[in-house]
Amino acid sequence: MSDDEQAGGAADDAPGRQDEGRPSDSDGRKAGDGRGQGRDDRKGRDDRKGRDGKKGRDDRRTGDERSRDDDGDKDDDEKSAEDEAAEKEKERERERERAAGRFKERTRDPLADEQGEEGPTDLAAAARTRRATRQLFDVRRDLISFAHSRLQSAHIGDNINLLLGSGHPGAGMRSGPVPEEELRRLRRVHVEPRGYVRLRNALRARRLLVLGAAPGTGRTSTALSLLDEVTQRPADGTDAGAAAGPRVLRVDPEGGPRQLARTLDGEEEEARRGTGYLLELSPARPGALPPDEMDLDELAAALARREAFAVIVVAVGSAANPLLAGRYGMLCPPVPTEELLATRLRERLEDRTAGAGQDGTPPAELSARAVALAEREEVKDAVGLKDLRPAEAELLASLLAGHVLGDVSYEELLSGCRSLAAGQAHEWFAGVDRALTASPAGTERPDGRAGRSDTATLFHPVAFRIALAVLGGASYSAVATAAHLLTWELSVQSDPDHTPARPLFCDDPEADRALSRAEVVDGEVEVDGHDVPARLIWYRGSALPSAVLTELWDRHFPVRAPVVRWLRLLADDPRPQVWMRAAVAAGELCARDFDHGYTELVRPLAEADTFRRRIFAATTMDQAAGHDSHRRTVHKLVGDWSKHGSNPLRWTAAMALGYGNAAATTDDTLDALARIGIRDDGEQLAIASFNVVRLLTLPDAAEVLARVGEWTHHKREPYQDLGLATSVRLALNTVEEVLMDDPDSPLGDRGDWPMALALAATRPELVPRMADLLWTALNTARSKDVAMDALEELLRSAVRKSGAEWTRPGLAVLLPALTTEEHDRRRLDWLLRRMMNDPEKPLSDARARDLWWLAVAPEEGRRREGPRGEGPRGDRPDRVRSRRERTREEGIHG
Repeated sequence: MSDDEQAGGAADDAPGRQDEGRPSDSDGRKAGDGRGQGRDDRKGRDDRKGRDGKKGRDDRRTGDERSRDDDGDKDDDEKSAEDEAAEKEKERERERERAAGRFKERTRDPLADEQGEEGPTDLAAAARTRRATRQLFDVRRDLISFAHSRLQSAHIGDNINLLLGSGHPGAGMRSGPVPEEELRRLRRVHVEPRGYVRLRNALRARRLLVLGAAPGTGRTSTALSLLDEVTQRPADGTDAGAAAGPRVLRVDPEGGPRQLARTLDGEEEEARRGTGYLLELSPARPGALPPDEMDLDELAAALARREAFAVIVVAVGSAANPLLAGRYGMLCPPVPTEELLATRLRERLEDRTAGAGQDGTPPAELSARAVALAEREEVKDAVGLKDLRPAEAELLASLLAGHVLGDVSYEELLSGCRSLAAGQAHEWFAGVDRALTASPAGTERPDGRAGRSDTATLFHPVAFRIALAVLGGASYSAVATAAHLLTWELSVQSDPDHTPARPLFCDDPEADRALSRAEVVDGEVEVDGHDVPARLIWYRGSALPSAVLTELWDRHFPVRAPVVRWLRLLADDPRPQVWMRAAVAAGELCARDFDHGYTELVRPLAEADTFRRRIFAATTMDQAAGHDSHRRTVHKLVGDWSKHGSNPLRWTAAMALGYGNAAATTDDTLDALARIGIRDDGEQLAIASFNVVRLLTLPDAAEVLARVGEWTHHKREPYQDLGLATSVRLALNTVEEVLMDDPDSPLGDRGDWPMALALAATRPELVPRMADLLWTALNTARSKDVAMDALEELLRSAVRKSGAEWTRPGLAVLLPALTTEEHDRRRLDWLLRRMMNDPEKPLSDARARDLWWLAVAPEEGRRREGPRGEGPRGDRPDRVRSRRERTREEGIHG
């Protein structure tokens, strides 16, 4: 930096001081002085030669004439020299103004130039969204290593044989009697849900019950238990129909209630009297026509004539709503997890131990050990589900019982626990569109048109589950909207020849939650920086988001194309709660298949025109780098972008480097950011300096500040500008804008603090380096105006508008280190006076005095008494002048 560009301090005190040239060019300045002396010598010789040539003529003039001519020549020479000096001074001033303008442009918000109706990207809201979303995709649950592991089978002891998977024995049974052995076991282990008695009374009174619940919640077991109770025959066997046939039968749902009513009326009266019937309907299946109220009335009358009972089990959803809203419909509440697990454990341990275990341990003590094992944080994290369904409770009970009995190792226990969420995801997606693919493309629709129908209705539940896995924690409206977009993409991919129907009034939030194991809670979302109330939706289990994405990406390859198109649509969503969550989820998908994710999603977005898409790509790369399996690949790719990439790729690389994971070391990260910042005359210096500031949230912030200091004193001006711009950004950028990862960081509760003050308050050991950087920016001509404005913002942030304390603790640490010399204090005094005289935002005299005492004499300020004191508009008491210990470079640069 040239002394021409030094400003403030002593320079302000001596306005007549001559410019001394660039310190790093001292030899050149001496050469310039010699060249100036040579020009004077040659001019003197030419003047003398001219005078000698005119000697004869001059001799003929009088002495007075010669004197007047000599005085005129002298005046002309002096006037010409003064004009030349003034012109040079004006040119230097214009150059200083141009340099200041260029620097101001380079310290602008690097995201404020995004064109479009959406406006600039809100990084503060995106940062909060990212921190919340990364907790759903904990990298400790490394997808490559074990998140999708399954314990395929296990043999526990002599009596417990366990087969894990989504298929269950008897799942393909369409009709037939329920064996008495199954009913006896059901009576022994069935756990009644809340409201069970109300369900039983309704069935006895109406003979027919339509029971609605999500699949897998124990609805079938509850229906069988109800039918078993209401069809109980006398224990003495006097019932003549006891030997005539089974008490409970499963009925093929193909014919539905109409077929069952006709069957009952056609049977012999004694043959089926007092029998219970179970039907499982799928009203949402394409082409299925749900029964109406008249059909149910007809069936209820037939059941009454035979003194029989029937339970129709349906999955909750828009198609089943008319059935559940009628006189026969009731919802089946879920079974409490703790009671369900305890019952299953007791069953497993009693089957294995007769009175006492092999080592003499009573079953009650074994059960207590198993319950304590289930409460371990590691086991609960491996399960990753808030509520267990009956089949899952049975599996977990078998694993826990096997471990306490010594038949299952701890590693096998954890692996089996992790398989629970994976099994649920597999069940959700297995064969969803089998009915569509089985139907010919030209099948007639009910309205007479050709083509497959109801694709949107079929795909909406799975689309909602995918959207919830990607956007979990966002508002319900955002997830529902994204689910409809994905439903459209899936429908078009499945049947590209026909425009899918888009139902407008069939959404059922309760059904969406039940079918996706989700919960809605009251919370807040950000709208243009302001928190507003909203209903937030999550999976009821931390393992489900990863399990859903893994199942989707690893087992269903045709669905990748519509999902990629959908993620690109989400990347353009202006809401940070949407696009940032989608970016993190995209990183998890890349960790499953990096080649496909990079080619189809990351690289196209990294080269996009809009900043939001590039940040999306950078976030995706950073999320993939969180997995050990892909970290080195990400390092190489981002390094190549920073060296050889196009302008958009280098911009994206800078954003990825700012996370701190896109290079092997902090040195490598800073080297790459410097390459980006100084290239092409600092074209991308703004984004590079912004991401250097982001690195200050990391533990090695001291190393980052040291490197910024080296740039500031570099002999090349582009490096100097990078260091100065980063120094100014310390005061301009707030903590919430830097997308830090650690939610437990001490900076977390100072989100609206400027970075410099937040670091000063939490890491005082960094204050000397930060003060030196800000001091250099304040004393350099091209950066002093921007730095002075930034310092004013720091001072105004001491107290909030309400009068509550804000950043004052940080200022109390930083200001004394920034004002150690007399000219620093004079600059602060001038700035405070300017703030007090500001017509729009005048600073009160009391606050100005408080800031002054924070800076120049905090100990003396605390001891002073009365209204009189040093500061703006006050007298200065004597004080000891402290001097800044300057490094060699600081001495050179003023």
